[in-house]
Amino acid sequence: MRPTDRMPFRTLIAFAAALTLFASADRALAAPETLNIDTNHTRAGFSIRHFFTNVRGEFKNTSGTITVDQADLNATKVNVEIDAASINTNNDKRDTHLRSGDFFDVEKFPKLTFVSKSVNIKDNKGTMTGDLTMHGVTKPVTLDVEVGGFGKMGQMGTVAGFNATGKLNRKDFGILWNRTLDQGGTMLGDDVALEINVEAKTPMQPPPPKAADAAVSK
Repeated sequence: MRPTDRMPFRTLIAFAAALTLFASADRALAAPETLNIDTNHTRAGFSIRHFFTNVRGEFKNTSGTITVDQADLNATKVNVEIDAASINTNNDKRDTHLRSGDFFDVEKFPKLTFVSKSVNIKDNKGTMTGDLTMHGVTKPVTLDVEVGGFGKMGQMGTVAGFNATGKLNRKDFGILWNRTLDQGGTMLGDDVALEINVEAKTPMQPPPPKAADAAVSK
């Protein structure tokens, strides 16, 4: 067979190899990745009516993981833990009251948790339903979610952003304290609006052991 006759076959082999490489790259891109919630760049915020206006607050310490497949966002799994004592409304006296038995009772119930159960996202927007445990009570909560985006950030690995909003009734979780006003009505509302902004990143890898440490370990 002449060399010119072999060229089409070689071209076919090269084309098949290229397709294999592209397919492998696609599979790698689509692989689920578990990211850690970055506490320093995450805000678990809320607002509630106080007399005739809304007062805002947040929990300072939020941690957890988000397992996400960028090719199938509906397979996303979220596991969040919030330190109840980290509540902050920019008023020390009020925050102390919120930590007491009248509200979150943080000594008895130190953590709030959220575990996702189902996700429905299209074009980076949708809903997420999961079990919220607060004040020792677990109830399903549905959040409106938006995927902010994903990016590779060098040594930081993958960085992702997510936003969520929702509403819950605090009485459903056994947080009942209130005061009746002389002219009627109550000091506090029952509905709590949620606004959550999450930044999640590839878990940090521990640094390699130094040569001296490696020698000692042997």
